[in-house]
Amino acid sequence: MKENSLLEEEVQDYYGKELQGSDDLKTNACCTDVSYSSRIKKALTNIHDEVLTRYYGCGLTIPTQIQGLRILDLGSGAGRDCYLLSQLVGENGYVLGIDMTDEQLEVANRHVEWHQSKFSYQNSNVDFVKGNIQNLREAGIETEYFDIIVSNCVVNLAANKQAVLEEAFRVLKEGGEFYFSDVYCDKRISQHLTNDKELYGECLSGALYWNDFLNLAKTVGFTDPRIVDSRRLTIENDSVLEKIEGYKFYSVTHRLFKLPALEPACEDYGQAVKYLGGVEEQPNNFKLDDHHLFELGKTLPVCGNTWLMLANTRYREYFEFYGDFERHFGIFAGCGTETPYSEKTGAATQTLQPENTSCC
Repeated sequence: MKENSLLEEEVQDYYGKELQGSDDLKTNACCTDVSYSSRIKKALTNIHDEVLTRYYGCGLTIPTQIQGLRILDLGSGAGRDCYLLSQLVGENGYVLGIDMTDEQLEVANRHVEWHQSKFSYQNSNVDFVKGNIQNLREAGIETEYFDIIVSNCVVNLAANKQAVLEEAFRVLKEGGEFYFSDVYCDKRISQHLTNDKELYGECLSGALYWNDFLNLAKTVGFTDPRIVDSRRLTIENDSVLEKIEGYKFYSVTHRLFKLPALEPACEDYGQAVKYLGGVEEQPNNFKLDDHHLFELGKTLPVCGNTWLMLANTRYREYFEFYGDFERHFGIFAGCGTETPYSEKTGAATQTLQPENTSCC
């Protein structure tokens, strides 16, 4: 088994020297395959070409309603997501990117003033710092400082995933969230594959088995992980496919809320919520996760955890809340008992469907 320090050196070398742009990737694991909203598309046109060409993400890590917030990007690379978020939080918001690869940080820092001018900001609202996402304290990042943390296909590259989650929990404010995309596997990956520099650098052999991720998240305090979007990865490289035969990989976007009152199961307290509108990106339908879609003006029953995710976060003013925690009626009706990730076939791309991770 490789030492953590050697793994980190190989990741730095892969993303700093071997890869000069997204076209150099050997698989599509670190490629984003989502439909962008018109707002995101417009914001992307304001980002420098050199930054765009050094993008290696696997999802869209842009949560809703972030105007004026402080956001931390773990593994920010050349800064694409940071400069995208910079526009969405506005000049009064703040974005900090942390990465350990000098070549990536050089690209990101080279264009700070260019983006400040492009966005017509009096002062830049973006900073980049060199550091390891497994030890944010060493990089000077304070406890309970950020409203939101994002990350795009980077956690899988960390040797100590639990340390990443623990640090994310520490630096988040209560009511904040870790909103991130990453690669997961349907089983634990053999050590000889983890030691394969190419597979690790391509965001495959460092991927967590989904159940290990859920357990880690709950262990550090993110009690009820929610899936926002997911897709099966098709590895379009014959030599890589041969190495990973028997494994299935998925790109999944999770949101993990820092809410101490969340419970391990979806409990029924007879509560309900009504979406009042007002979230700029979702005026008619608010999407909490991949099976909670709240229509404008419609009252829906929810479990206690979902009630808290809306009532004790930045979304509170956009909902009307009914009920409390005085009476308990058992497990919320409709909670499944199947494994969290089950494939649905019959579509052009196979997707993941959670049955128990966020079961309401």
